[in-house]
Amino acid sequence: MKNALPFPHSIKSIFALFFFALSAVAGEKPLERIAFGSCALQSEPAPIWDKVLEAKPNLFLYIGDNIYGDSDDMNVLREKYAQLDAQPNFAKLRKKIPLLATWDDHDYGRNNAGVEYSFKKDSQQVFLDFMRVPKDSPRRQQEGVYSANIFGPMGKRVQIILLDTRYFRSPLLEDKSPDRKMPNLPDTNPDSTILGKAQWRWLEEQLRQPAEVRLLVSSIQVISQTHGGEKWMNFPLERER
Repeated sequence: MKNALPFPHSIKSIFALFFFALSAVAGEKPLERIAFGSCALQSEPAPIWDKVLEAKPNLFLYIGDNIYGDSDDMNVLREKYAQLDAQPNFAKLRKKIPLLATWDDHDYGRNNAGVEYSFKKDSQQVFLDFMRVPKDSPRRQQEGVYSANIFGPMGKRVQIILLDTRYFRSPLLEDKSPDRKMPNLPDTNPDSTILGKAQWRWLEEQLRQPAEVRLLVSSIQVISQTHGGEKWMNFPLERER
């Protein structure tokens, strides 16, 4: 891709980084540039953080697999978040740029996990600790890490909606046929869900908030329909909704 940022070979997962340019106006400063990315190993050098800083974004969105935790032991998750925090270039970014985040499976705690993950309540608290969320915040009481924020003055308001596609997601419908072509089949059961009832209600309320631009952030793929990995198309009715 022309003018792409250099990605370190030591990163084992693709780290996607894009920038949105939004025009600025006088008065309360709106968001002019947002950086977002995912999927970086906390144990490996990640000079990409320096490239993010060079781009001078007003906000960074970390949209899942922020660490590769993959453990039912909350101390292990804490240690891996601490590894990420200890990376000098990430610490510099965090000091200079506001950060918002949601999670995906590996920082949730287990590969491809959903509602069935037994340690999700504990993992949520570890995630919120990493995000420096105060102990008395309502986010400590809700189920799931979804959140929304609005930035900028009237006429230039940008709403950031971060979904939680893990906490409530129904178990994947596994393809057990002899000629299995895909790991999972589309689940058309109307009771199956990605977001869960409470988060759907919350999302409807957020979409009623006044804003000129909305960024709706999902940690699993929304558009793709054909590949064998996790995606919204695993639950076609949820995707249609």
